[in-house]
Amino acid sequence: MTTLADRSSMMRLLKPAALILWGGLWLGNAFWMLADPAGWYAGIDGVANTGSYNPHFVRDIGMAYLTLALLAFAAIRWPGHAVPLLGAGTLFLGLHALLHIWDIAAGRLPAEHVLMDMPGVFLPAFVGAFLTWWCAPHRN
Repeated sequence: MTTLADRSSMMRLLKPAALILWGGLWLGNAFWMLADPAGWYAGIDGVANTGSYNPHFVRDIGMAYLTLALLAFAAIRWPGHAVPLLGAGTLFLGLHALLHIWDIAAGRLPAEHVLMDMPGVFLPAFVGAFLTWWCAPHRN
């Protein structure tokens, strides 16, 4: 039988593990964008629909994703500040998702982007919001 103390101990390990995974995903994406912008541009489904390839712009966005990774890792180091740290990253992810919705609604992106963008644009905004909520101090 699991005790409350066992559950609390497991949660203390699970949150940092989730944040390591979260930050690691963004770190990997950032490094890919910074090291091989042409490969990233060609390798992500639907990116070519958003405009012509610009290596500097891909690297600019790579720096935004590097920031997401650093915010996630900072939330591990300073759990008492996890909500504003993760919230800042989630704000970017949410605004990015809204921009895609706006561009789809305005016809600047094809309608199939709703599905194409689900794993890389829409889902991260929801995961970020969940992690921000989950890491609130009163949930420890």
